[in-house]
Amino acid sequence: MAESLVIVESPAKAKTIEKFLGSKYKVVASQGHIRDLPKSQLGVDVEHGFAPKYIALRGRKDVLETIRKEAKKADKIYLATDPDREGEAISWHLAEVLKLDESSKCRIEFNEITATAVKGSFKKARPINMDLVDAQQARRVLDRLVGYKISPILWTKVRKGLSAGRVQSVATRIICDREQEINDFVPKEYWTITATLQAKKAFEAKFISLDKMKELTCKADADRVLSCIAGRPFVATEVKTGEKKRHAAPPFTTSSLQQEASRKLNFTAKKTMQIAQQLYEGVDIGRKGPVGLISYIRTDSVRISREAQAAALAYIAQEYGQDYVPEHPNFYRGRSNAQDAHEAIRPTDVHNDPKALKGSLSNDQFKLYKLIYDRFLASQMSECLLETTAVSFDVNGALFRSTGVRTLFPGFTAVYTEGRDEQGEKEVQLPLIREGDSFVPSAIHPEQKFTQPPARYTEATLVKTLEEKGIGRPSTYAPTISTIVDRGYVLREKKTLMPTELGFVVTSLMKDNFSNIVDVAFTADMEEKLDKVEEGQVPWQQVISEFYGPFEKELDAAGANIDKVKLPDPVSDVPCDKCGAMMVIKTGRFGKFLACPNFPTCRNTKPLVEKLDVKCPKCGGDIVKLKTKKGKNFYGCSRYPECDFVSWDKPVPGTCPNCGKMLVQRMGQNGPFVACSDKTCGYIRRAKKGKE
Repeated sequence: MAESLVIVESPAKAKTIEKFLGSKYKVVASQGHIRDLPKSQLGVDVEHGFAPKYIALRGRKDVLETIRKEAKKADKIYLATDPDREGEAISWHLAEVLKLDESSKCRIEFNEITATAVKGSFKKARPINMDLVDAQQARRVLDRLVGYKISPILWTKVRKGLSAGRVQSVATRIICDREQEINDFVPKEYWTITATLQAKKAFEAKFISLDKMKELTCKADADRVLSCIAGRPFVATEVKTGEKKRHAAPPFTTSSLQQEASRKLNFTAKKTMQIAQQLYEGVDIGRKGPVGLISYIRTDSVRISREAQAAALAYIAQEYGQDYVPEHPNFYRGRSNAQDAHEAIRPTDVHNDPKALKGSLSNDQFKLYKLIYDRFLASQMSECLLETTAVSFDVNGALFRSTGVRTLFPGFTAVYTEGRDEQGEKEVQLPLIREGDSFVPSAIHPEQKFTQPPARYTEATLVKTLEEKGIGRPSTYAPTISTIVDRGYVLREKKTLMPTELGFVVTSLMKDNFSNIVDVAFTADMEEKLDKVEEGQVPWQQVISEFYGPFEKELDAAGANIDKVKLPDPVSDVPCDKCGAMMVIKTGRFGKFLACPNFPTCRNTKPLVEKLDVKCPKCGGDIVKLKTKKGKNFYGCSRYPECDFVSWDKPVPGTCPNCGKMLVQRMGQNGPFVACSDKTCGYIRRAKKGKE
């Protein structure tokens, strides 16, 4: 019989840890939170110190029974939930349910799921940190007050099903403000002039200035330069060479991992965190069994342990040579307000090379693990050494310049280059040029250009902005983006985030009536106050009380002052078959549907279907996407019931090269692939570079 019970959050983690601990330990999973505020009511006693009312979560009865049963058999109980604010709160809830003394040494934590870290954590068992628990309670209560008090106003005044949130509302405003900047932007004309010069190979020289004119704002400016340099030689007046060092980027924080996975892998923040969680909790890698491949994934620290650094430096020396080991180990300084409780995200064992593990990982797991591994390894390597060259040319008084850069020693770039760097300077090697050398241009290219508006946010740039402005914390970025997309406030257009009309309407309403909730500075200040709760400097009820007084007055005023907003329904290209009007798209409790705009005179409605670019193999009609009563997608012919064609797999354009039948998309272990709809045929076409 097990002497000790260890409670973790996920079954995958339980499986990995149980392998390390042996038969004297029983490891069970709480599967996340076991208690929370009720969904059916506010669940916060505003009149009595904002006391939260916790209830057991629906559907967790079996989990709780298992935990209680195992707890009765155990001599000692250890709470090993995640090493963060949320994990501490889950441990406290478990202690409450199991009637454990929270001041006893029942709490253990580890930054990585390896045998050494897990076994070592028992020696550092400690009481539950109530400051961390209070910080989580403060955030939960604050978010509940904002959401449950404002959302009903949005339902009444705008549309059912909407929500407001302390972080999501600010994120939506940031995206809306950027879109407004783009709409208000007035392009300005400017010109560039580039000359192609010829030595042993062609190279370019760009206009810098003529007299005091450094910017070419119109064609007349460009013509003046062209007139000045026409038929004139380009004489090299100054040649500067130098060396520049480039330092590696630090190992990943939660934020930088989400940004880089968006840039390089085209992963959403939500997908990145889901896959990172799998890598952290443990992956079966063959003879070693389940192993946690990366350290804890919710962190804003760039610090790594001395042991991890020493192992990385030894590995670099062995695999790449001593020249790639820096003279002094690299040290990175994090942001001023970064929480330094956990290390940066890194591989748990530098010898777990991604290529060697590829067969044990899914395609997405491999991509993300390789990204984390390479970034960590590069962060511990020596600098990249570059030779820079800048040549100035005098052309009848006009100044042109050529710049070149070449790598003298690759350093960390032998392993990894940060995404934004790849979009920056490119290596251009100039021919040997001496002062006094003269060149005749083979071509001169004047080009009219216009200034561009600021770019829309991508998930990467939004996460970066939220972090820089102090809005939310590492664990909130992914769910925040998912929420504002799911609510219809923001659309994903390829990789960019674009606000919808609904997003603009709700943001405008919030700015007019709840200005603090969507104020960036106010939200960042609130984050700092919540951090002070975590540090034990301020009681959590005091933070909530100071917020709630002014907020309650805004609520009272908003209920009386906000007029009902009428959002125009999007017009479809489908005519009403009863009165001829173009039908509009409405949203009901079962999703979107088509309705006649002449309601109530005409009450005609139709299901809204998505037409695929594929014809029905039975009758040649259009294939459309449909849903079952339980919401599962399937595909059928638009001529139903005359044609009874249906398919659970999504039809795709083209026909099977083997038998000529319809092709469909199916999902495999490594992602989607295309196959013949006739399974007896056996034709399969794997996706290339993540596309299909």
